[in-house]
Amino acid sequence: MSQKSKSRDRKTAPKPVSYSKPKSAPQKTFPAWGWVLMGVVLMAAVGTGIYLLLNKTAATGLAQNISINQAAQLRDEGAFILDVREPDEWVNFHIPGSTLIPLGELPDRLSEIPSDKTIVVVCNCGNRSNPGRDILLWAGFVKVTSMDGGVRDWKAQGLPIVTGE
Repeated sequence: MSQKSKSRDRKTAPKPVSYSKPKSAPQKTFPAWGWVLMGVVLMAAVGTGIYLLLNKTAATGLAQNISINQAAQLRDEGAFILDVREPDEWVNFHIPGSTLIPLGELPDRLSEIPSDKTIVVVCNCGNRSNPGRDILLWAGFVKVTSMDGGVRDWKAQGLPIVTGE
């Protein structure tokens, strides 16, 4: 072949066809404000659920925390007084008629607590009674409250105490 025919063949030869993927419709993306809105709604729903769970006492007319005088009145009316202190604290002094179940043992001893009575959870100064109350609420007890101040303040107010076992 001559040089001339080679160049003519190149010019007339069909060009290779390139196949490309067909263009699809542009994909719709979820707007950023939609994700924010979904997050806010989810947080509100979770927060409401937790609030309602922890505030079951509101349905029974009990506050989450009550004063020492309110606790004394409930005790006089037959409430179950649950002391969540340790045994050595209990022996020093405790509220008459109260029941000792240390906070660390509470989840394993729920069967010892009456579900048909109002329960007032107490401790020495008020720090352990709130978690004790919450354990009972999570376990399904409804009429549960925690005494602010603790048995130390109960004693300081001159309310009755018992020493020993």
